[in-house]
Amino acid sequence: MTDNVTPRPPLPPFSRQSAAEKVRLAEDGWNSRDAGKVALAYSLDTRWRNRAEFVTSRAEAEAFLTRKWHKELDYRLIKELWAFDSHRIAVRYAYEWRDDAGNWFRSYGNENWEFNDEGLMTHRYASINDLPIREQDRLFHWPQGRRPDDHPMLSELGL
Repeated sequence: MTDNVTPRPPLPPFSRQSAAEKVRLAEDGWNSRDAGKVALAYSLDTRWRNRAEFVTSRAEAEAFLTRKWHKELDYRLIKELWAFDSHRIAVRYAYEWRDDAGNWFRSYGNENWEFNDEGLMTHRYASINDLPIREQDRLFHWPQGRRPDDHPMLSELGL
């Protein structure tokens, strides 16, 4: 077992169904805003590029997420499967958040993920753009936490 940790199903090689499940589990984790819990989905030596920041370990990923969710308040995220192969998944996503001055944003992005055989993410490459929005233009209104199953996906929202 890589990293001497518990496997994180679904495991590669991915099918369309298991890739979509992996994407939803990642979305649910990030919507929890629990940096310690979310970091467990990454290998100890995970490598990230997130905007202009580079992460080179699970510990750095946890610190990154802690900083992120202290800055990005009222965070709500939707991820959608874009493509997949044996050990890789590509997603597109959008999330809404506000800063401590009350300014709202919708951030749009794409991520490319690579997993080891235990289902831990070893690589995460993210490209993200932030769009200032008015509070009345927000589309993600569910209570903090997991997105309800009946909430529209990005495609259904025209995003």
